Amino acid sequence: MNLRNIIITRLAIIYFFMLIMAIVVIAKLLAIQNIKTDRWEQIADNLTHNTVSLEPNRGNICSDDGNVLATSVPGYFVRIDLAAPGVRKVYSQQSDSLALMLSSFFRNLPAKEYKRRLDAAYRQKDRGYLLTPRKIDYNELQTMKKFPILRRGAFGGGRIIEQENKRVLPLGLLASRTIGTMNRGAGGGTSGSAGNTGIEEAFETFLKGESGVGYRQKLSGRWVSRIEIEPKDGMDIMTTLNVRFQDITESALERQLKSSNAEWGTAILMEVKTGEIKAIANLGRVAPGHYDEIYNYALGHAGCYEPGSTFKLISLMAALEDGLIDTSQVFDTGSGVWKYHDRTIYDSDYKYGGHGPMSVKQIFEKSSNVGVAKIITSCYEKDPKKFVDRIHSMGITKPLNVELAGEGVPFFKYPGDKDWWGTTLAWMSYGYETKMTPLQILNFYNAVANDGRMMKPYLVREIRNKGDVVRRIKPEVLNGSVASRSTIKKAQKMLEGVCENGTGKSIASDIVRIAGKTGTAQIASSQGGYGKGLYLASFVGYFPAEEPVYSMIVTVNKPQGAYYGGAVAGPVFREVAEKVYAIHQKYAQNEETKDDVTAFPGVKNGMTRDIIRVLRSLDLDYNGQKPKTLLTKAEAGEEGIFLRENPVSEDQVPDVRGMGARDAIYLLESAGLQVKMSGIGKVKQQSIMPGNPCKKGQTITLTMG
Repeated sequence: MNLRNIIITRLAIIYFFMLIMAIVVIAKLLAIQNIKTDRWEQIADNLTHNTVSLEPNRGNICSDDGNVLATSVPGYFVRIDLAAPGVRKVYSQQSDSLALMLSSFFRNLPAKEYKRRLDAAYRQKDRGYLLTPRKIDYNELQTMKKFPILRRGAFGGGRIIEQENKRVLPLGLLASRTIGTMNRGAGGGTSGSAGNTGIEEAFETFLKGESGVGYRQKLSGRWVSRIEIEPKDGMDIMTTLNVRFQDITESALERQLKSSNAEWGTAILMEVKTGEIKAIANLGRVAPGHYDEIYNYALGHAGCYEPGSTFKLISLMAALEDGLIDTSQVFDTGSGVWKYHDRTIYDSDYKYGGHGPMSVKQIFEKSSNVGVAKIITSCYEKDPKKFVDRIHSMGITKPLNVELAGEGVPFFKYPGDKDWWGTTLAWMSYGYETKMTPLQILNFYNAVANDGRMMKPYLVREIRNKGDVVRRIKPEVLNGSVASRSTIKKAQKMLEGVCENGTGKSIASDIVRIAGKTGTAQIASSQGGYGKGLYLASFVGYFPAEEPVYSMIVTVNKPQGAYYGGAVAGPVFREVAEKVYAIHQKYAQNEETKDDVTAFPGVKNGMTRDIIRVLRSLDLDYNGQKPKTLLTKAEAGEEGIFLRENPVSEDQVPDVRGMGARDAIYLLESAGLQVKMSGIGKVKQQSIMPGNPCKKGQTITLTMG
């Protein structure tokens, strides 16, 4: 056989085997499509109907020190499999008792009605009859597990427990609008609850986690769920908010709103050097004398108003920066009334005869509308574009792009626009015919306090996954210098002068020096023009004036009675400034002395017997007598280790900070609390502060670190 024949023979064999394989494949395809259609349809149906989504635990939202602001706690529904052999074995003897217990427990239906419904479901062999008319908590679940029939367990008593997480705010309504709300089905059609506003919405991708996959399988006549892919829990969001500062700010604002019967108010406290928002309160009137966090007026469209006199700082800084005026230059404000073109400008106290000639600094301190309008028109009337361009260069005409959705867009007219009138320059100079949100105004004043360096305000510091930092948000500079150093120093002196000699004199504090500006703007009515008696009162500034640490703005909308910024917003600013500064000073002192007495690093706070056992095993001695309390705090000083008694009150939440997980959980559960943990290590923070009243069944969240 020659070579050609050998090759042809081999190719024929290969083609033959390929033909056989093709026939087999075609035969299998035909079998799948026609011969075993029912079987494959059953498999597809099982996969479609018996595959279930396993929801992950949503991540926590925490304050700057780890206190939990929003968390998910489990709720439960209880069902019963009335076709289960164990249930049918005892139903006739125990169903009356079960109906009686359900009626007594829920108090929504008489026992006879419960029995009638149970019997009807029993006859139909209902494999998942719902026993709970509402979602129950963990303690209620434990009680129901002891009910007749149900006490026999999942198999003997047909007990089916369904868990559904509920979003709760452990600190109540504190900063609730900023934290955000949940809305079932929001977020592009995702299943379960999704963030709808605030941080919940902005960080939905991180908070929600990833769903797992389970498969429902029928075994021995019962449906059993099997986990195929474990769900991945959501990440924790660590905010910049300080719980104590937030409480102080919100409380002071609420008292003032009630006192003045205002429509709404907002207050924002920001850290000067970083732009971290430490507190943000938004309260709107929902009923006479009652206010709630219904809208984020601090940065939303509904809070975007004409800034009024707080804008005067920006106007005068523009003229100072362009070298057109100096703070000592004198302008005549006359009687406080000045007609410019076809409109008249009034000072707030024109009825008392006005102030006559004043320096630029005095005009600012007295908040003279006439004075500021005369200054700006004399400088820019021939070239108004120069004025507006200078304002644009300061970086205040664009949104701040903070994390939260719905930021109001600042509005500034430009010469040549169809709505730029001959009087616009004058009215714009003291805060009209422009719009800014309270946060945008504050951010400019914060830049002045920060020697011209404008920071981006932000609310989230870190994103953590099981305690590990996966993203850290760092301070961001928006504008390296809003003005020259000379202009900034003059602006700072003018702001200090407002509280020493001007409209903010009543706000001056003996505890901390305040620098800032009052603002009172008339609000346009829905019928056009400015409504009589409709005002927006503000005070914005920073403290301490000599070395600024915090900046703040307080805005109150439509106060009744007194309506000037110094009288309405000023008292809130002063109260918050004094209390925050006192806490800041105490913290600074603790930082200086914290090395004198510190917790002993080798021993966690915990059970007295355990700590003494550890010390002995390390061959270490401790000073003083053996603590007589169940718990002990270990501290280290210059003379060695000290064991301090850590008493526990039966009706108060114990202090478990510094303890390990085992001791903390044991102690809290012994007090009747339900414990939720995040992270690993020792307890760093607890969501319910020590000493608070202890309520049985209340959930407490521990942050480990």
